[in-house]
Amino acid sequence: MPSANVRAWRQLIEYRTRLVAKRTRAKNSIRSLLRSLGIPSPTTFGLWSQQGIRWLEKLDFPNELYGMRRDLLIDELQMFNEQIHRAEKQLERFSVNNPAVALLKTIPGVGIRTAEAMVAYLDDPQRFRTSKSVGSYFGLVPSQDQSGSMNRLGHIPREGPPTARKLLTEAAWQGVRRSPTIQRHFERIHQGHKDRKKIALVATAHYLARVMHAMLRKGEAWKERNIAA
Repeated sequence: MPSANVRAWRQLIEYRTRLVAKRTRAKNSIRSLLRSLGIPSPTTFGLWSQQGIRWLEKLDFPNELYGMRRDLLIDELQMFNEQIHRAEKQLERFSVNNPAVALLKTIPGVGIRTAEAMVAYLDDPQRFRTSKSVGSYFGLVPSQDQSGSMNRLGHIPREGPPTARKLLTEAAWQGVRRSPTIQRHFERIHQGHKDRKKIALVATAHYLARVMHAMLRKGEAWKERNIAA
């Protein structure tokens, strides 16, 4: 059973994730409103920048009801921005002096959000007998259907914390772009086949989870050559 502090840490991480999802829905609703009225989004500045929000606020709509919907969505968007900022500020205060979080951030493509989620959910790395069991904990091991000489691997069970699994997958994609070691692992499974891209990405996320566990157990930072070997 994790400590009360770790449980609270995990809950705030999950709550921030839900806030981000709500903000995304608000953004999608604004885009949908613009599309329905045939209004193209600006190309010279970001729609969600301060300049973009001012542009949205000044738009003239053919009906005041559209304007009301626009105003409410902007209010909703700004509310979620403020709440996310407050949650992240608190998370950073909790994580800034955590040596385990700093350790995982040495992996190319792993930012503070991924590092803190992995540290929070792994908690005591010694509780896992092997790094392989970490993949099962995060729901990254494919289901297996074995009968006689047949051994088929299916989809991942999606068990365990979904936020950590999502962040791991995003970090894996960033790592493929930034680290030769992670890229080689991805390409070994991908083999240049388009239909294996998702499989390779999930396998790379699984690989990262095992590496993170090993790093935390040994207290060692990421070393490109050592891990590649």
